[in-house]
Amino acid sequence: MTTISNPQQIIGATAVDQSGDKIGKVGQVYLDDQTGQPTWVAINTGMFGNRESFAPLHSATHNGDQLVLTVDKETVKNAPNIDDDGHLNEQEQQALYDYYASYIGAGGTSGTVGHETGGVGTTTNEFADSGEVGGPGHDTSGRNTDDAMTRSEERLHVGTERVEAGRARLRKYVVTETVTQTVPVSHEEVRIEREPITEANAGAALDGPAISEEEHEVTLHAERPVVEKEAVPVERVRLGTETVTDEHTVEEQVRQERIDVDGDGTGGVAGTR
Repeated sequence: MTTISNPQQIIGATAVDQSGDKIGKVGQVYLDDQTGQPTWVAINTGMFGNRESFAPLHSATHNGDQLVLTVDKETVKNAPNIDDDGHLNEQEQQALYDYYASYIGAGGTSGTVGHETGGVGTTTNEFADSGEVGGPGHDTSGRNTDDAMTRSEERLHVGTERVEAGRARLRKYVVTETVTQTVPVSHEEVRIEREPITEANAGAALDGPAISEEEHEVTLHAERPVVEKEAVPVERVRLGTETVTDEHTVEEQVRQERIDVDGDGTGGVAGTR
C-alpha cells in the first residue's frame, strides 16, 4: 500500500473500509484551501451509486485500484448529507469534522474550507501555472496535459439473472367411473315334446303298469355375467420444462454531464454540450 501522493490517481477508485467491505466509487477529491492537500472524498454510494457521501482521507492508503479508508462502510453511508457542488463551506466542513471526530480528532486537519479536483472543471485557480493536479484545463487522465476537459455520462447495462419463479408438482389420485358393457347370456327353458307310438318305441311305451301316477324332472341351466377387474399400466407421465422468452421493459435514470461555456468577451459563445 502507498499513501496518496497524487489525488488524481484515486478518482474512480473503489473505496473500501479496513475490513475490505466495498463502500462505493470515488467521484471527487476535495483539497484543503490552505495546504492544497487532499482532505475529503465524495463517494458514490447507494444501490445504484446515486448518492454522494463524504469521507475523510485521514490516514487513508491507496492500493492498486482501491482506496482503503480508516472509517467503516456504515459510518460513511450515514454521514451528513452534503451536496457535491465543488466546494465545502465552513458549516459543511465543520459538520463533517464533528461527525468523524472519533476518526480524525476534534477540529479536523488543516484549514476549514475545501476545493475539489478531478471530474469536470475546477473551482480554484491556485494551481493555474504550477502544472499540478487541479489547475485549469486538467482532465481525468492525469496531470495538466492539455486544455480540454472530459465530459462523462452514465450508460445503462441491463442483464438477466435466473431466479425461482414458482413450482409445479404431479399428483396422482383415484376417480371412479361407470363402465357399461353388453355380454350375451343363455338359459334353458322347458318345452314339451310329443312323439307317436311306433314299433321302434312301443317296447319303452308299454314298460310299466297300464295306469299309474308318475313324475319326471329335468334340470334347467342358465348363464350369468361374471365380472373380474385387473389393474394394468397405460402410460408414463413426468414433468418437463420449456423456455419461453418474453420482453420486459426496464426504465432507469442515468446521469449525464453537461459543459457550459461562460464568456465575458465580445466574441460569441458556442452552445452547451
